[in-house]
Amino acid sequence: MSRVFLFILDSFGIGGAPDAAKYGDLGANTFVHISEATHVELPNLASLGLGLAAEASSGKNPLAAEVLKGQWGYACEVSHGKDTPSGHWEIAGVPVLFDWGYFPTTIPTFPKSFTDAFVSQAGLPGILGNKHASGTDIIVQLGAEHMASGKPIVYTSADSVIQIAAHEQSFGLDRLYDICKIARKLSYELNIGRVIARPFVGGEPANFTRTGNRKDYTVLPPSPTLLNVLTDAGRDIITIGKIGDIYAHSGTGREVQASGNANLFSATLAAVPKLKDGGFLMTNFVDFDMLYGHRRDPQGYAAALAYFDLHLPDAMALMRDGDLMILTADHGNDPTWKGNDHTRECVPVLAYAKGMQPGSFGRRETFADIGQTIAIRLGVRKLATGRAW
Repeated sequence: MSRVFLFILDSFGIGGAPDAAKYGDLGANTFVHISEATHVELPNLASLGLGLAAEASSGKNPLAAEVLKGQWGYACEVSHGKDTPSGHWEIAGVPVLFDWGYFPTTIPTFPKSFTDAFVSQAGLPGILGNKHASGTDIIVQLGAEHMASGKPIVYTSADSVIQIAAHEQSFGLDRLYDICKIARKLSYELNIGRVIARPFVGGEPANFTRTGNRKDYTVLPPSPTLLNVLTDAGRDIITIGKIGDIYAHSGTGREVQASGNANLFSATLAAVPKLKDGGFLMTNFVDFDMLYGHRRDPQGYAAALAYFDLHLPDAMALMRDGDLMILTADHGNDPTWKGNDHTRECVPVLAYAKGMQPGSFGRRETFADIGQTIAIRLGVRKLATGRAW
């Protein structure tokens, strides 16, 4: 029986979203702009059709021609917003067709009713931040004051999110998680998609560093996802990285925690032989987005892509006859674009199986086509949304 492996290259957009102008992202193109800035070579991804997908989506193919050994296409997002849960949920067959709650760019940014209740219920002396900010910049700005005062740093971005940063030692990691749970409950009525715990370490601003102990508190998807359908069918499921948090641990099977793309890849390679027939493995490679997209670092993003490309054959070598591998993304995050938020883009959809006839399955009108294809491949009931290729 077939197995399916789904790798999410978090934020790896390829431009061309038909509604990019609505989001202020007309012209954003994560992959092409990285390639123009760095001239990165990705021969293995090229052989799966990455360059052809980029050309079909945005008219530009920055990669050298390779002998095609996979199938390729690209997908447009229909979900409202360009955040992580929306993209992932749509991939799994549940587009977000409602509007998330967002916070204004005014300072203070959070409603007083929320902050008052949060401070009271969490037993805090107050909060710092209370604005839109870059997560790395704000701990440099406020980290020392946080350590001295005991006030957590609370901020947001263009996503539907509340982020809470605190020092792992002086404030305590478990305490950070506890106050994030309080913020999660208080934020439901604001229709906020995620509360994210952002722990950091270091003794002074020059060496403050966020750690891999991040935790996302996400609302449940509004209807059953591919993961729920597979769970109901009794299939083996392995999810690696932050997948469990993104789906609020609903249907996410055996969750494997790892931090950093290299460790995520190692964990994936270790898990592939353990996945049972008819099973599904899903990994989110978060560094593309967290370390390089948001920090507007095309050189770092290119190096991470080159590492992924170099090790991709290691995963392919573990595949059995009948297995299917799909590579895609959940949104864009063009490191050459203004600001430091996600960008509205189409995403590549690259597929590989042993003996596969190379070719194209073209433009997909929703990310949900990915989930539907996986459901059909694994022989479970069809999802409510999406069309298999």
